[in-house]
Amino acid sequence: MVDSRNIGQNDDDYTKLYNPYKDLQIPMQTLYKLPTSPEYLFQEESIAQRRSWGENLTYYTGCGYLSGAVFGAGKGFIDGVRASEQGDTLKLRINRILNASGHSGRKMGNRIGVIGLMFAGLESGIVAVRDTDDVINSVLAGLGTGALFKAASGPRSAAVGGAIGGLVVGAAVAGKQVVKRYVPI
Repeated sequence: MVDSRNIGQNDDDYTKLYNPYKDLQIPMQTLYKLPTSPEYLFQEESIAQRRSWGENLTYYTGCGYLSGAVFGAGKGFIDGVRASEQGDTLKLRINRILNASGHSGRKMGNRIGVIGLMFAGLESGIVAVRDTDDVINSVLAGLGTGALFKAASGPRSAAVGGAIGGLVVGAAVAGKQVVKRYVPI
């Protein structure tokens, strides 16, 4: 119970909040200072400045599927609008557009997701074999991915696909270097 004689004399005694860290002699700012850099279980993981093969596999496959599905859905939308006929009701037109978008989106998403899966696997394998991390790994992985993706169409298609894959990856790596150098972020 509060002594009624002391209420008017010193209001600070009764309005202060309880501080559980008062007796710890630790500055409050350092108590919750969390690290901002990633934490690694093994020291050799912290030395490498790249994603692991599993993270690469997930990243390239997921990004490939998502971008392919969005691009394919857009293409399917345009195809669905073009396929509509004069006598179609609104419900029939919407159904045609949704069916075309879903079909094209799944098809393109699966195709580009598989390309991302092959690229990530080949790039991780090349990094493990060469034991270096440079631009050549990515270009070789692009060559291999294009050749593997088109291998079922014959050797000529595989060679053309490999060349296109290598050129696309080379252009992407060069573009990334240009953006890093000239775009202030």
